[in-house]
Order: sequence, then structure tokens, then C-alpha cells
Amino acid sequence: MDDLEVIDAERRTLLALAYRLLGTVADAEDAVQETYVRWYRMSVEERAQIRNPAAWLTRVAGRICLDALGSARARRERYVGPWLPEPVPHDSLLAARPHPDPLERMTLDESVGMALLVVLESLTPAERVAFVLHDVFGVPFAEIAETVGRSPDAVRQLASQGRRRVRERRAVVASREQHDAVARAFLAAASTGELDGLIALLDPDVVLVSDGGGKKSAALRPVAGADRVARFLRGIAQRHPEAEVSLVAAPDGLVMLATIDGRADAVFSFVVREDRITEVFAVRNPDKLSQWP
Repeated sequence: MDDLEVIDAERRTLLALAYRLLGTVADAEDAVQETYVRWYRMSVEERAQIRNPAAWLTRVAGRICLDALGSARARRERYVGPWLPEPVPHDSLLAARPHPDPLERMTLDESVGMALLVVLESLTPAERVAFVLHDVFGVPFAEIAETVGRSPDAVRQLASQGRRRVRERRAVVASREQHDAVARAFLAAASTGELDGLIALLDPDVVLVSDGGGKKSAALRPVAGADRVARFLRGIAQRHPEAEVSLVAAPDGLVMLATIDGRADAVFSFVVREDRITEVFAVRNPDKLSQWP
């Protein structure tokens, strides 16, 4: 395999990395494109001096994503309503494993679960980059240090802080089997339209966050409480009787996919604890549904 083939072969891994760092496919594609622009902008002699092109590409992509995360807060202040990461189905290339996972590290499919991506949004940009690069992709701390401009010890601490936040979240989440059983029961209850059946599967303190991006109707603020969330979801179903709702496999369990005229209209992801739904993430922004059939 020549250098050009090596470079092109890294595109999938870079896209998987950038998606975990930025949260949307479009932003990830932009970051990867910029990474390749910087590679080909160098002279042949400069590229020949790089001993490990794959490591160079990863480092540059990480830096581009770090800069993008730093400016994301200002952009999201102009976003209409809450901003959620882009969900992807289980068979998405972004959820697949470009390379074998390092021993005892988070698997790549786990790391694109909606619940985890939401947790990653709460990390600082540097924590997120350090955690994803090291715990998900197995990049050594010394290389990450070059990306974030800090010492290896500082990067180790950043990754540790991110890991602690992630573990706290994952420790209370139901198993995949429990999650999927509750998702099936919830769809069955939703199909009847009976409020009591929905409420019984919702935690009293459940919170629903919906993302329409100003392009589709969605709640501009989180909806809290079992009764309110149940009524909100029933209201959506009543406004769109033509929608077909089914359960589809996603990286962290079954989600509800609503389609209208064969097009994805919404994806509802759940966080389940002790056989009840504690969080609902409803994505309706069409820009974030490109991966769904």
C-alpha cells in the first residue's frame, strides 16, 4: 500500500473520531476535509518527512476539532431551542470499529450512544478530546499532548476527569436488555394513546429534550415530569397521525424512529434506569437525520 492509499484509508477512522468529538456528521465531515486540505497543502518533501502519516492526521484532526469545540458555544447560543448530538443507527459506519479496540477500553459502538454523546457535551473541549482520543481510540498521552498543547501529565488528568464523568453516568444506566424491554413496552403503550400506560414507564422526574433546530416543531425548553412528558409525546402523535413509528437498533439500544412518507421525521432515544425512562432525547432537526432510512 503506497502513501496515498494509506492516507485515504484513514478517512473512515478520522470521520469516526471527529463525529465523537463534534457530535454531528456534517461537522465531522468538515473537520476531516480540513485535515486533508492541510495534508495536501504541504509540499512532497514536507510530507515525506512525516514518519507516521496516520498519527499526523489524527493529531491534526484532533486539533481542528478542539478549535471547533471552543467556538461551538457561541454558535449554539444562536441555535433555536436545545441542541442535541446527531443520533446514528446501529449499522452506521460511524458506529463500526475501524480498528480493533484496545483491551479494556470503551468500544467504538458504545461511544456513539446518544446518552454518552450528551455526557460528552458536558465536558470541557480539552477533556473531551483527551478522553475520546485515549479511552476510545487508544492514542498515547504523549501524542495527545501535542494535539492539545499541554503536558502528558496534564492530558492524563484531563482524560481521567472525563472518564470519571462518563463512569458516573454509565454506572446507573440499565443493561441493554432492560433498556430494550422498556423501549418495547413504551412503544406498545404509545400505540394505544393511553396516558396511564405511558406514565407508568416514565420516572417521576423524567426530562425530555427535543431538538428541531428551528426547522421542525419542538419544545424550546426541556419538558420535565412524567405527566407532562407523556402528554407532550401523545400530543406529537395526535398531530402526526400519518407517522409510522417503529423500533430501530441504535448503538446504545432500541430507539423509536418516526417516518412520514418514507422519510425519517424524528428519532426518540431513551435513558433507562431501574425499568423506567429517566431521559428522552427527541431529534427532529432534518439536518441530523441524514443517517436514518
